[in-house]
Amino acid sequence: MHAVMAKRLLPHQESVDDPGPDDLDSPAIEAAALDIPQQTADKAIQKGFWERPATKYQPPPDDGSTVLRFDILQAHIMPRDGEDLKIKRYVVYELTVRQDCATEDTQPAKIERRYTDFRELFLGLKRQYPVEMANKFFPSKVLMGNFKSDLIGERSIAFEEFISHVAHIEKLRDTDVFLHFLQNEELNRACQLLDQRRYELAIPILENCFRLLNKIYMNRSKPVLLILCRLVAAACTLSPVPHHSAERWALLALSRFDTLSDTDLLPLYIPLLHTCAHLWWQRGQDQKPITDRLTSMSKQGINTNSTISLMQAIHKIDPRTETI
Repeated sequence: MHAVMAKRLLPHQESVDDPGPDDLDSPAIEAAALDIPQQTADKAIQKGFWERPATKYQPPPDDGSTVLRFDILQAHIMPRDGEDLKIKRYVVYELTVRQDCATEDTQPAKIERRYTDFRELFLGLKRQYPVEMANKFFPSKVLMGNFKSDLIGERSIAFEEFISHVAHIEKLRDTDVFLHFLQNEELNRACQLLDQRRYELAIPILENCFRLLNKIYMNRSKPVLLILCRLVAAACTLSPVPHHSAERWALLALSRFDTLSDTDLLPLYIPLLHTCAHLWWQRGQDQKPITDRLTSMSKQGINTNSTISLMQAIHKIDPRTETI
């Protein structure tokens, strides 16, 4: 378990040389790596599953600080038993992110990543910021024994230390390559589901993405507000009635935009207000606070007659696959 301590608002509050080229992926080497004698394979590998023993929760100092924790407590081998054995096997690590305070975070975010995902992040950061990444250890590839529990456990610890290092240094944390590592796989999957109008499946993925980014970045940062607006748009678009969580996410988005100063995100605000006003109308609630806000902005010379949807506005800032 590795953690980064910081004085910050809780999510619910306002407010060395580069490794050489990858030359180890030949079919012969992969076959050799898989050729582990049955009698030497431990029980965890026979099951295709690795798990670290649970540890007792250790609260941070009682000084109002929060602790950002990165844990890899589980891993499994893919493809699973009985699935297509023609696909090259690999290990998937489950990274759990929590933001603990006096009590343990009860809504951790979880993502699954392969060794190659961690390695691509490491190499990308090392190219951009060699000083900040100097002397940082990263586990090298191995010819054999990729699926032994000892190696999986060692790599898990190394990955935890590496991600904690990145999250602790603002220059590294704010890179596109780190954000890509954190959300790209899940966000692309969610957007594909939105494109298929499968909102009920997309929304839980977006919620997990939001919880993850909201623990790592500031409440009103661009990554957090973008994923929050995407979540609002998806929840409010669900037909014939909005998703049961739509109002909760809409209220949070409105509060986050109240004092926003990032001009890049202001184009989202008018479509967000219109989306919320429509949601309030669907729920039979008073729209006046929202319409008053639009009227006040109009008097300031701001064009509040939005001609695009919230999802279209998001797509202009961060194009993905979803239909607009």
